Amino acid sequence: MATNKKKQPSVKKKNSRARRKIGKAPGTITYLGKREKTASVLKVIEYDEQKLEEFETSDVDALASFRAGPCTSWIDVVGINDESFIEHLGKVFGLNPLLLEDAVNTEQRPKIDDYGDYLFGVFKMLYLDEQKNIVSEHVALVLFENTVILFQELEEDVFSGVRNRLRAKTGRIRARGADYLFFALIDSIIDHYFEILESINAKIEILEEEVYQDPTPEVAHRIQDLKKEVLKVRKWIFPMRELVGRLLDSESKLISKDTQPFLRDALDHCVEINESLQIYREMSMSLMEMYMSNMSNKMNEVMKVLTIMASIFIPLTFIAGIYGMNFKNMPELNTEYGYYVVWGLMIVLFIGMLFYFKRKQWL
Repeated sequence: MATNKKKQPSVKKKNSRARRKIGKAPGTITYLGKREKTASVLKVIEYDEQKLEEFETSDVDALASFRAGPCTSWIDVVGINDESFIEHLGKVFGLNPLLLEDAVNTEQRPKIDDYGDYLFGVFKMLYLDEQKNIVSEHVALVLFENTVILFQELEEDVFSGVRNRLRAKTGRIRARGADYLFFALIDSIIDHYFEILESINAKIEILEEEVYQDPTPEVAHRIQDLKKEVLKVRKWIFPMRELVGRLLDSESKLISKDTQPFLRDALDHCVEINESLQIYREMSMSLMEMYMSNMSNKMNEVMKVLTIMASIFIPLTFIAGIYGMNFKNMPELNTEYGYYVVWGLMIVLFIGMLFYFKRKQWL
């Protein structure tokens, strides 16, 4: 006897990526992102007040001396899906395997960890693409005494302003140490959050106009997409306030007192961003209520028109129904001007009811 087998729902790719970590020991480097595997590239900027040198390499061993060098170094690791490369980099710089695990885990929540000799942070870099869609990228930073290591998935990032400031001979960044570079990179991430908030605000304003003018089912779908987008952005941005606060209160020797005022300014920006994001979250949630309310009002207007039309034609139908009966003994049928009298009565009723509804402001 054949049995009907219920079709199982397809498993999402996100779940299948998460299963790659199940059963593995803590500290196992497992990339969980969506990017195709490519060769990792190291982009290095070494500088002090007098000179600056930039170069690209794939030789990790050649960078071992940078950690204790006299100059400040920024090592940008572009591409984190090559697990063996990341593992080798960690061994050269003496990085904790748990740190490397978080550095390549794109689902990792933003965090700050103090390992004594170095600080480690995970952040979400957000920016807009050419179609004005929000792009999120996993970013990890490691701060040594004279070196900052940046892990990122793609070559596109939000750090072009930092690079330009380094290339210019003016400005404070060349005169300060690695802790200020660490702050500058975090500050660049935070500054681009304002651009994301402006994009969300613009979408809310457009949807508000459409909800008031023409609330269609397509607008409802866009409101739902906006709510999901705001919740995702809030998940990525909300922890930044706590993380910058931890850096500000940190007793680590890697964060100098001269950098703390700048971290305090970044904390103020985080507070402003979170407050704005909370407002946009409430506004996005109220948009659906506005949509349902306007749809209800629109339906009420239609029902009002139909009710008025029915109210006008009910007495006319009543009169027409009486004189449409086929009885021989109806006195009015023998009246010479009965036809015109009935028509006149119906017209007077019609005009009178229109005038009454207009006076009540129902029309």
